[in-house]
Amino acid sequence: QVQLVESGGGLVQAGGSLRLSCAASGRTFSGNAMGWFRQAPGKEREFVAAISWTGSSTYYADSVKGRFTISRNNAKNMVHLQMNSLKSEDTAVYYCAVDARAYLSGYDVPVGQGDYDFWGQGTQVTVSS
Repeated sequence: QVQLVESGGGLVQAGGSLRLSCAASGRTFSGNAMGWFRQAPGKEREFVAAISWTGSSTYYADSVKGRFTISRNNAKNMVHLQMNSLKSEDTAVYYCAVDARAYLSGYDVPVGQGDYDFWGQGTQVTVSS
């Protein structure tokens, strides 16, 4: 059974950094695009960042571009999100997700929630101002 488990969330002051990790189990996802989404209180879940299965292509929401970096470790079946210069508006529950379609073009980076088939339970990130 596929399971995605996020970790690394917590409380941080504005301007600080956090590194989120997502560990996948149940099958290998080395051939699948992976992404991060977030949902703030009272808002819909939104796209944050995604990475192709090769790791050669990434895509970011405008709101996090230049501050967040997505990376993956296929050997460990993990994806990470390094978050720097955090702002209060980054406060949200962060979810990792995996696209079940394997071996898309190495440049394909899905950004829609409907593109992703497996989801974690989320990790809370709270940025205090």
